[in-house]
Amino acid sequence: MKASDLFLRALEEEGVDYIFGVPGEENADLMISLLDSTIKFIICRHEQGAAFMADVYGRLTGKPGVCLGTLGPGATNLTTGVANAHFDRSPLVAITGQGSTMRLHKESHQNMNVVDMFRPITKWATTIRQPENIPEVIHKAFKYASEEKPGACHIELPEDIAKLDHDLSPIRSKGYKLRRPAPDYKAIKQALTILSSAKKPLILAGNGCIRKRASKQLKIFTDKTGIMVAHTFMGKGAIDDRDPHSLLTAGLGSRDHISEAFDHADVVIAIGYDMIEWHPDRWNANGDKKIIHIDFEPAEVDTHYQCEVEIVSDIASALWEINEGVTEKLKFDVPEFQHLREHMLHEIGFPEFSTELHVDIDQDAAGKCSSEAFPMKPQRILMDLRQIMGDEDILISDVGAHKMWVARHYPTYEPNTCLISNGFCSMAIAVPGSISAKMIHPERNVVGLCGDGGFLMNVQDLATAVRYKIPTVILIWDDAGYGLIKWKQENIFGKHSHVDLKNPDFVKLAESFGAKGIRVETANGFRSAMEEAFSTTDRPSVVVVPVDYSENGILTDRLGKLLSH
Repeated sequence: MKASDLFLRALEEEGVDYIFGVPGEENADLMISLLDSTIKFIICRHEQGAAFMADVYGRLTGKPGVCLGTLGPGATNLTTGVANAHFDRSPLVAITGQGSTMRLHKESHQNMNVVDMFRPITKWATTIRQPENIPEVIHKAFKYASEEKPGACHIELPEDIAKLDHDLSPIRSKGYKLRRPAPDYKAIKQALTILSSAKKPLILAGNGCIRKRASKQLKIFTDKTGIMVAHTFMGKGAIDDRDPHSLLTAGLGSRDHISEAFDHADVVIAIGYDMIEWHPDRWNANGDKKIIHIDFEPAEVDTHYQCEVEIVSDIASALWEINEGVTEKLKFDVPEFQHLREHMLHEIGFPEFSTELHVDIDQDAAGKCSSEAFPMKPQRILMDLRQIMGDEDILISDVGAHKMWVARHYPTYEPNTCLISNGFCSMAIAVPGSISAKMIHPERNVVGLCGDGGFLMNVQDLATAVRYKIPTVILIWDDAGYGLIKWKQENIFGKHSHVDLKNPDFVKLAESFGAKGIRVETANGFRSAMEEAFSTTDRPSVVVVPVDYSENGILTDRLGKLLSH
C-alpha cells in the first residue's frame, strides 16, 4: 500500500467525512488516493475558507473538521482559519504537503518550516518522516484535537514520503468514548458551602457549556437554585434565552445592563469560561467576587480571577454532582437580576418573554426594533430575523459591528445555533462557515451574517457553494465601511480614520457567481427577502441590506449615561 493510501485509510478510520481544501503539487499523491476513498473532498477557492469550513464542521459535530493545503503559501493561507478554530475551542486537523525530505535542509523552492509556524496555533504539530509513523500520527492528532478543551492539530506529509510503499494498517478506532475526569468530592462540597452563604450568586456560562451536553445539567442547576445565567458570546444557547433564568449575553465592548448584574453579584460561578472572551477585569475589577471555577482545565492565573475553589473535571459531571447536593434551602431570588432581564428583553423587542415590569424602561430603545426607517436599524433586522428563524436554525456571525448587535439582540434557544467567533475574532468566517453548516444540517435554515468588509474577504468561496449547490444564505449588512473599527475610533477619539469603503454591486456580484442576489429596498421588505432566499434550494443566496450604524454611537452613549447613575 502506498503511504498516501494508508494516510486516507487512517482518516477514514477516524470517521472523516469531508476534507476541505485546495490541492497542490506536493500533495498530488494524496489527491489521487482520494479517488478510491469514501472521503469527499470539497474543493475550495482559498485555503483560509477551507480552514473556516473545517472549523464550523468541528463546532457543530464535535468531530475534528479536516482542511488541506499544500506547502508554502498554501500552508500560510491556512493559518488564520486554523488559529481561529484553536482559540475558539473547535476540533480541527490541518494537513499540509511538503517538498521532498531530500531538500528540506537547505534553501529550496517554497521551502519553509511549516511545522514550527503551526506550533503556536495548535495543540500539536508534526511532520511524517517515515510511512510507519502515519497510523500513530493521525490517531494522535485526532485524539488531541478532540480532547477537552478541543483545538487544532497539524500534520505535514512530505511528497517523497507519500509515494513510499509499506505494508501497514491504520490504528483501529475502538468505538469507545474517553472517560473524562470525575469531580473531586471535597471541591463539590466546598462549592456548595460557598453557595449556602451567598446572597446574589450569578452564573457565567462560557463555550464549555455548549459542548458534551453540559447545557442539560446547567438547566437542571438553574431550575433547582434559581441562579441566573449570563452567557459569553460563544456560550449563547447554553440555556434557552426564553428561560426566566437567562440574563442573555455578556461581553459587549462597553458596559451594559448585564455588567450591572455582575456589580451586584457576590459569588460568580464560572462554568466552561475562557477569559480569552471576556476578561475578568471587566466583571471583577475590584477583585471582590468569590469565584467558583468549573471547567475541564484549571483556572488561568490572573489578578482578577482568584478562585475560592476549582472543580477541574467534566463539566456535566461536576454540575450533576452539585445538583445532587442542592437542597430546598439553596434557592435564590434576586429582584435586581430579574429587573435587568426585563430591561434587556424590552430593548431587544421581546416583551412577550418578560413578566411584569418593575422598573422604568427606555421606550425609544425598544421602538428601534419595529422602526420602518431605512437604511434599517440593526435592532429591526435582528428582531425580524429571529422571528423568521426556527429554534434550531443556525446563525453564523462574522466579526464586525454586527457581531456586537447579534450578541445583544439575537436571543438563542439551543446550543450551537448562534456561532460567534470571539476567541481569535477573525473576520471572514461567515461565508465559508455557513457553507459547511448547511452541508451538515441541510434540513435547517442557515444564515451567514457578515458586514461588507468581511464578505469581500472570502467572497471567492461563494463559488464553492454554487459548485456543490449548497443553499446557504449570506446576509450582508452594508454600511460601506469597517463599522466596528469606526465605532471604536469614534468612542475613543470622537472621529474616525481610513475605515470608509467603496463597494461593488453585491447583487450583480452574487449573480456573476451563479448565486441568487437580493437587495432589500425597505424595512418592511426584509422578511420577504429572507423568505425568498430560504425558499431557494438549488444554490446559495446573497441578501444585501443597508444598515444604519449611527445606532452604534447612540447605544454607547445611552448605556454610558444609564449605567453612570
